[in-house]
Amino acid sequence: MQKFIIEESDEVLTTHSGLAFVGMLLEKTNISTRLNAIAVPERKYTEVSNRDVAYAYLGLLCHGKSDFDHIEPFRKDEFFSLALDLHRVPSSPTLRQRFDLVAPSSEESSWIPVILEESARLLRTIGAPLTSLVLGQDRREYVPLDVDVSPFDNSGTKKEGVSRTYKGCDGYAPIFAYLGQEGYAVHGELRTGSTHCQNGTAAFLAQSIQYARHVTDTRLLVRMDAGNDSVDNLVVCRSEQTAADFIIKKNLRKESPEVWLLTAQKHGICEEPREGKRVYRGFLMSPMKGLEQPVRMVFEVIERTILKTGQILLTPDIEVSVYLTSLPDDPTTIIDLYHAHGTMEQFHSEMKTDLDLERLPSGKFATNDLVLRFGMLAYNILRLIGQETLRADDAPLRNRVQRRRIRTVIQNLMTLA
Repeated sequence: MQKFIIEESDEVLTTHSGLAFVGMLLEKTNISTRLNAIAVPERKYTEVSNRDVAYAYLGLLCHGKSDFDHIEPFRKDEFFSLALDLHRVPSSPTLRQRFDLVAPSSEESSWIPVILEESARLLRTIGAPLTSLVLGQDRREYVPLDVDVSPFDNSGTKKEGVSRTYKGCDGYAPIFAYLGQEGYAVHGELRTGSTHCQNGTAAFLAQSIQYARHVTDTRLLVRMDAGNDSVDNLVVCRSEQTAADFIIKKNLRKESPEVWLLTAQKHGICEEPREGKRVYRGFLMSPMKGLEQPVRMVFEVIERTILKTGQILLTPDIEVSVYLTSLPDDPTTIIDLYHAHGTMEQFHSEMKTDLDLERLPSGKFATNDLVLRFGMLAYNILRLIGQETLRADDAPLRNRVQRRRIRTVIQNLMTLA
């Protein structure tokens, strides 16, 4: 019995029709005009415009391909050119050479501000869905702005800037700022692996708040880990130009857990969820050097005298967590809000694995920094496409979800035949 009939056809078939969505979104930006207005260093004439280079590379990234050599199969692909409205598809050497030329440019001729500004403008223009946090009886609305470092493992390479990261691998330590519970990337910066997480972070935070304001008018809630409990960050959040509420975990350094237990017993409220475990929660107003006004310090101290297995401890085990915050809410709410900050690890994972950006394609630091910014724009484009599918009534979802993973968008929409 014959099951299949194979016939030859003259129809043009494509396996990446989702690029049409990418081209439509890029038309909503001014990237084309702004990049073409920037002169290419060391070259007066170019056969391939800056726009074509940028759009072609974004097309690659939206397929989860970051290496410049991946452009070669698309050079004779009519649909690739049509979807992105390319006059000429650049070759792999052209992509690499152009990125190498423009990456170390001066601030006036840099592509990076263009990419970041137009990415934020695209989110505003499209009306990117942003799920707010609603707190208190007065129904205060906040949009979270999560800032953190994520090491990129580039072990076994001799790329410029690769050094030992705090995760124990050789690589880079870029910092990112994600907006909203959906996790739009509003700012990012490539850093050498050995760079301390607070080095230059105050200026980065100020820029991140400004980019976030291009996207939303809702009050921002900055969330940062213990490595960023510097007064400089609090000054940024309290400044009139970059005002934002904040929850920043405090680095206790050499502070004694026993002293904190005494403080918690005096100022906190105790709960005993089981025998041998006491949880103290409360807050203090603490002055800090460099700040005119004291900071609200929310604490959680857990004292264990019996483990959950029933083992009795000779000396109590004391676990202390302290959070600096500007919010007036109860300690439990503050602690839960900070724990939600951990969701950005998923955003890091999508950036590194789904877009194939962990092992950056160039040996030059400045070029890889530019690649990272393009990756953020591609990430936002794919996130927008994924969120739009959640709005549709016929979205094939069994359960209600808040966002689609970037890998799912690539597999189900970008590579749609």
